[in-house]
Amino acid sequence: MIVAKRPLIMMAATAALLGAVLSGPGYPSGKGRRDRHEIRNREVRNIIFMVPDGMGLADVTAARIFRNGIDGPPLHLETLEEIGYQRTYSANSAITDSAPAASAWACGEKFNNGEICFHGDGRPYLPSILELAKRKKMGTGLVATSTITHATPAAFGAHVANRNCETEIARQYIEVSKPDVILGGGMKKFNPPSPDLCGTGGDIAAKAKQDGYSIVRTRDQMNSALDAGETKLLGLFAPEGMTPEILRADGTAEPHLKDMTVAALTMLEKHRKGFFLMVEGSQVDWANHANDVKYQVGETLAFDDAVKAVLDWIDSTPERRNHTLLIIAPDHETGGFAINGPNRIPQPGECVTAGWTSGNHTGTDVPVWAQGPGSEAVGRALENTDLYRIMREALGEL
Repeated sequence: MIVAKRPLIMMAATAALLGAVLSGPGYPSGKGRRDRHEIRNREVRNIIFMVPDGMGLADVTAARIFRNGIDGPPLHLETLEEIGYQRTYSANSAITDSAPAASAWACGEKFNNGEICFHGDGRPYLPSILELAKRKKMGTGLVATSTITHATPAAFGAHVANRNCETEIARQYIEVSKPDVILGGGMKKFNPPSPDLCGTGGDIAAKAKQDGYSIVRTRDQMNSALDAGETKLLGLFAPEGMTPEILRADGTAEPHLKDMTVAALTMLEKHRKGFFLMVEGSQVDWANHANDVKYQVGETLAFDDAVKAVLDWIDSTPERRNHTLLIIAPDHETGGFAINGPNRIPQPGECVTAGWTSGNHTGTDVPVWAQGPGSEAVGRALENTDLYRIMREALGEL
């Protein structure tokens, strides 16, 4: 039996809240007006939002050195047309966690640590970018290497007061927001042995199957579902988070982040009105929490492989190049990672000498990359909430 607790919907106050948020001080003024004109003339059909969770700029440098050498070519994420940086603080702390950081992008305002697009004090909240895309009959998808009900993907498809309510988040995916593609870890969250902190339990996966989702547990099953022309896909590839790249055995049944990204694009590109897709390289953050540079480099490069898959998809036709907005944004930095050496020229395949200030998140600003129609608005100093405004505008919602 599924115990359902739906979030409080306060539609009466939403219009006023939207007006206040979208006219807030963080949104660029003069340049933003030109961007709006450009977006109207270059219609955005697809929005792809990619998150290397917990990644700072030093992570990019370390991964580039490992893959290409210190004077080698850039990573794929570094080739995007626009680059800016964003503030990451939450509503109640200089040091955010992933829940309010992702909620700032997904729902356009600051939330307290632990909140997923939901104000615990009862204030109204805005619809998420994914929900807005769904209303416009666009395809929608969520991909992550953590549990798919973890904080970052959850912010786009759920509203809960506590990020640890992962079975309630799963329920809201299947019963409320209904993304077409849901791929990641977290089988246990869809059929837990006991209810979560929100009191939600039961077999959510069975409900998903009843609602038309094809449920897959391996890369081969995922590819078979694509070949069969399935239109709704729930991929749960591990009981909790997926296996780190540095621990993957040859012939593993788990898909890589690149594989899941390609699968999501293959399904969502069929939607006549376009799509919204969120892709998270979740475990860059976990590696930095562990102060493990080899783990970090492996996850950063796996994320960059997914970026290459997206860029290859975009570049394959003029239609995709002209009508796809791609944004890449870490939610915060983790670990205070720094490159402390070596004091010589490192070669490809060599990890840098790592320094760390913390085993937790830090409050430093983090970079944002973008390309496509409307991406000009990203090339400056931003609040993380500005990315919601940029995506909402791209959807034609302003």
